Amino acid sequence: MEDCLAKKMEITVSEAEKRTGRNAMNIQETYTAYLIETRAVESQSEGQCAPVESLWRRYSEFELLRNYLSVTYPHIVVPPLPEKRADFVWHKLSADNMDPDFVERRRIGLENFLLRVASHPVLCQDKIFYAFLMQEGGWKEMVNETGFQLKADSRLKALNATFRVKNPDKRFTELKHYSDELQSVISHLLRVRARVADRLYGVYKVHGNYGRVFSEWSAIEKEMGDGLQSAGHHMDVYAASIDDILEEEEHYADQLKEYLFYAEALRAVCRKHELMQYDLEMAAQDLTSKKQQCEELATGTVRTFSLKGMTSKLFGQETPEQREAKIKVLEEQIQEGEEQLKSKNLEGRDFVKSAWADIERFKEQKNHDLKEALISYAVMQISMCKKGIQVWTNAKECFSKM
Repeated sequence: MEDCLAKKMEITVSEAEKRTGRNAMNIQETYTAYLIETRAVESQSEGQCAPVESLWRRYSEFELLRNYLSVTYPHIVVPPLPEKRADFVWHKLSADNMDPDFVERRRIGLENFLLRVASHPVLCQDKIFYAFLMQEGGWKEMVNETGFQLKADSRLKALNATFRVKNPDKRFTELKHYSDELQSVISHLLRVRARVADRLYGVYKVHGNYGRVFSEWSAIEKEMGDGLQSAGHHMDVYAASIDDILEEEEHYADQLKEYLFYAEALRAVCRKHELMQYDLEMAAQDLTSKKQQCEELATGTVRTFSLKGMTSKLFGQETPEQREAKIKVLEEQIQEGEEQLKSKNLEGRDFVKSAWADIERFKEQKNHDLKEALISYAVMQISMCKKGIQVWTNAKECFSKM
């Protein structure tokens, strides 16, 4: 962790800007660009003011970077991006992806994504990630030159592997089940939070009605007027504070959403392992089949029904020379298959070792982050309740002085 990029460089996504331009289809579109600023830490520690490097990136470029990282490092739980469009929102909040509040929250999420990658012991060393941060142009060409799209596994192939693997690794099966449940639990928690925020908004705004009524009442009272006016003021201040509270609420929701999307990143690692296991089993099955064919040709016996065996019976046996030639080809294929199987076994063992080390790192990070988020949410709710009590205590004092 001492060598990670986050220790050597300050990384911020400092602002967002709405822009208009033409896409690849030459169609006019409006999009948001984000300003990434970086500054070397080393020169600062030496008393020098390091220059700030800056460049603009679109959300789609962040997506390209993450897709590249996911394909290139299949054994790593790659940090997720913030949502492209708002989800799990309470109905008073805009779900428009161009809404300034949503864009601001996404800016914070994109900065968090870059810091997560820069803090990862493996991902932070990737040259293309560094180019993404430092090179205005040319980094996309670097990505395309890697041919990562060709390495990406199709969803159909992944689905096929899921249902056809005969000996799945129990640890990855349990992890896949855990990620499904984690996603389900956090989704439910976010829905409950949205309902709570909705009710909270209603309660605070109704206190604004108290303020209005007390103020109107004070206008017709001589002795009680000052007390009612003061109580109304406390209610108005309380009602106006809801905006800051809901901003904190949304920050908490974004922390939960990050792990909602992390669940999919966990499943991606499990799917990759299933694919590797499926390829290994297919290679072993193919090798067994070739060895059986070689044995049948050498002994002249056919163990199972085959089209070749039926053809031989109908049109006569092959000549010894033909049989020898086929045996030689099969022996070469068997040797090649054994080498391939050995290579796949080694690759599988390395994948499991690397993946499990990264999963353990992720679990530690998850436990720390979610614990902090939940504690902060509890503290926020306690603080809100205290504010409510204080408002009515103040109102009580105002009424007592009337």
